[in-house]
Amino acid sequence: MKPTRARTLALTAVVCAVGMWLLLRQVYMSLPLLPWSGVPALGVLALAEAVCGRSVRARLRGRGTPIPPIAVARLAALAKASSLAAAFIGGLAAGFLIYVAGSLDKSSAYRSDAFASGATLGAAALLVAAALYLEYGCRVPTSGGQGAEPGVPPVGSAR
Repeated sequence: MKPTRARTLALTAVVCAVGMWLLLRQVYMSLPLLPWSGVPALGVLALAEAVCGRSVRARLRGRGTPIPPIAVARLAALAKASSLAAAFIGGLAAGFLIYVAGSLDKSSAYRSDAFASGATLGAAALLVAAALYLEYGCRVPTSGGQGAEPGVPPVGSAR
């Protein structure tokens, strides 16, 4: 498994933002207010992944109880998937925010949607950062103490 690339996440977010902006130009007036429920959900996931990343990183470096290799692989897959999902959600929220930003003075619905989409965008960015931290924490340490790519044995070990 290869590490997540920033350009993949950025491209996903940009494509989703443009797509959402184009969609909202056609259907915004028929939509209900944007819900806030995604903000705490993304925040809790970001916190959980950051805590998990710190724990895994310490356990792979010999502090604490050893962690089974299958658990590290599963956490790396979770980190990769959640960073991509957060980039997708963040892109949708960014497209929503861009669309409503030009109409903030027209109605309180636009302002409410702007706050909700801005908060969702922020929470999605936190989840991307936490997922990348978890992914980094899942790297097997090399002899110099830095992480290698996930699944690559430490320098000097036999396969």
